[in-house]
Amino acid sequence: MTDPVAPLAGKVAYVTGAARGQGRSHCIRLARAGADIVAIDACGPVAESNGYEPAKPEDLAETINLVEGEGRKILAEEIDVRDLAGQQRIVANAIEQFGRLDIVVANAGVLNWGRVWEISAEQWQETLDTNLTGLWNTMKAAVPSMIAAGNGGSIINISSAAGIKAVPGCGHYCATKFGVVGLTNSLAVELGEYGIRVNSVHPYGTDTPMGNDLSMYQVFQEHPNYIFSYSPGALPTESLAAPDLISDIVVWLASDASSLITAAQIPADKGYLKI
Repeated sequence: MTDPVAPLAGKVAYVTGAARGQGRSHCIRLARAGADIVAIDACGPVAESNGYEPAKPEDLAETINLVEGEGRKILAEEIDVRDLAGQQRIVANAIEQFGRLDIVVANAGVLNWGRVWEISAEQWQETLDTNLTGLWNTMKAAVPSMIAAGNGGSIINISSAAGIKAVPGCGHYCATKFGVVGLTNSLAVELGEYGIRVNSVHPYGTDTPMGNDLSMYQVFQEHPNYIFSYSPGALPTESLAAPDLISDIVVWLASDASSLITAAQIPADKGYLKI
């Protein structure tokens, strides 16, 4: 029977983009639920067009401290999700150290702003390479070990509300997050026979460096009609959602409590997608 206090006891979770924001929150909450953690983050500039500061090595060090404070083990490295070989290396090291891999949270991503025909080729490519190819790299690195272990497992891909309802001002970002949905659903069918579930989570405004990027307001100032595509949602909204609220969903999807759920797109949006 699953321990209600530590439903992930004995399991190992791999989290990308783990240095801060949602990634750090997911690491802490998964550890609190009993899992040992494998974590990566680029810890440096990823996309030149981002309007927010990149994560730093000390951010990842703080994630390590916080996970260890939960009494769990953590293996962490500075690895960009665009580095397939690096991801394969840390997964191999994790299997050697922990003996298994049960949970993957593909969280790493970037968001920047501009109209589709006005962004540079570099801006398009950096976003695509991180948000979509980077996630594919994560799947390619992690899935073979999960299949070989024969323990089933849960893969949780962090998409966005903009991966279901496209919005103006960041069409390149929307394209990648819609792509995450396609990969998620295809993987769910392909991995079902191995008992591995694959779902995507779709947050709206979240209180992270990305979510607080003020450069979005310049787009709204220049194109005021765009603001009507960004409704506040159905529930009262006084501020951006705390990352911990997204982690509630991640822990649930990682646990046996969601054993019937696969190929699902889970909204974390206060009803924004229905307004």
